[in-house]
Amino acid sequence: MPGGRLTQQERQQIALGLGDGLAYAEIARRLDRPTSTITREVMRNGGPTSYRADLAQRATERRTHQRRPAAPRGRGTVAQTPGRDPEAVREYEETFTTLLMAQGLPKMMARVLMALYTSDAGSLTASELAQHLQVSPASVSKAITFLDAQGLVRRERDERRRERYTADNDVWYHGTIAGAKANLALAETARQGIGILGPDTPAAARLETIARFVDFIGESLMRAAEQARDILYSQPGTGPAAPDAEPEPDPKDG
Repeated sequence: MPGGRLTQQERQQIALGLGDGLAYAEIARRLDRPTSTITREVMRNGGPTSYRADLAQRATERRTHQRRPAAPRGRGTVAQTPGRDPEAVREYEETFTTLLMAQGLPKMMARVLMALYTSDAGSLTASELAQHLQVSPASVSKAITFLDAQGLVRRERDERRRERYTADNDVWYHGTIAGAKANLALAETARQGIGILGPDTPAAARLETIARFVDFIGESLMRAAEQARDILYSQPGTGPAAPDAEPEPDPKDG
């Protein structure tokens, strides 16, 4: 049943596949399921090292009983683009959200960021986010404050003076730069401990190793982000001329 819910037997097969070290795609192939379904199932139930079929089954049953009916669409609700399958979009958002959470992003922050990513406009108001995610405005505000501090969203005002939150093409550039700067600050703080603990002590040597490693990673991330931005976002035809390009002949030379 590729389009139905996972059964307990399928969850047991997933657990066995993980135990055998199979990739999500291979488990999905054996169960005749989309890879995204397996990825979402595993990541929302403990991850590949902690997944248990019985616990996943109970958690799913609990979520099903607790799930509230969708609120009717009203003012501020995010409009659906014609031709898209709403259920497929919802499942995709859930899969991507789960992966963001696995990388350390808190759940509400991941949900807000995913809503912005999948919006064609790329920007939503607090009211639109609250209605789309069926959460309180306070939850949205808290998530936006966090994402803004990480450089993952930016705030702007529309023609009605409403505050809108945007995740545009530069979102990962700014997020990477913010993360790299945080790494450099961590390296600087680690080096401060060297003088406090004594330069010839094992603890100071450990801190120096941390600082050098984090320094290298931070500087490499910043260089890579700048290069990626220049390459991926450059417009065709605006780059420098090829080194071996011949100059145009001067009409005066006849």
